Amino acid sequence: MTPRPRALAALDRFNAAHPWDHNAHYHRWILRQVPKRCARALDIGCGSGELAGLLATRAQTVIGIDADPTIVALARATAPAEGRMSFVTGDALTAVPRGPYDIVTCVAAVHHMPFGRALDLFRHHLAPGGTLVVVGVARAGTVGDHLMGALSIPLNAAVGWLRNRGRPAPRPAAMTARTRPPVMTFAEIGDQVRAALPGARLRRRLFWRYTLVWHAP
Repeated sequence: MTPRPRALAALDRFNAAHPWDHNAHYHRWILRQVPKRCARALDIGCGSGELAGLLATRAQTVIGIDADPTIVALARATAPAEGRMSFVTGDALTAVPRGPYDIVTCVAAVHHMPFGRALDLFRHHLAPGGTLVVVGVARAGTVGDHLMGALSIPLNAAVGWLRNRGRPAPRPAAMTARTRPPVMTFAEIGDQVRAALPGARLRRRLFWRYTLVWHAP
């Protein structure tokens, strides 16, 4: 094994021993984008329900939906008993309970769906004046994308070390959900977002993510 592959293998082992949830890293940022008080929120691709729990501090009712029955069962099991949150197992394109919603969020799940249809779904379920927040994953396609990815590598290791206080740790429950790699580049995503959601704010982010914020007219 040459020096570079050996170094990458060592880094992979380090990250596996000191895991942290890249999606949860953006949860507090998401809360800063949404209203402080509203009636209904929808979290698409809710995973184990951590973001839904945070949205429940803002919305009277929160519904989470995910196609993975195992992770939805975990979300239900860990949800507070007062009943403000509910979770649905199903395809987000067909099984979302009737809206509209004042907040729609989708974290690291939109690349699991046909992108154009997903944008139509988000817009359809959003109430007038409502807020859509997406944290997504894109395939690296430009020099800028690869530079952001390269910058994220040492930062990823540093954050994992600090969050786990230098000790090995199991993967967070949210990281047990099924995943798949993205197929669209950030540029391709931008083209479709500008066509479907005029005025949306789209940004590249660290840790192999991008963010999208849109306010419905």
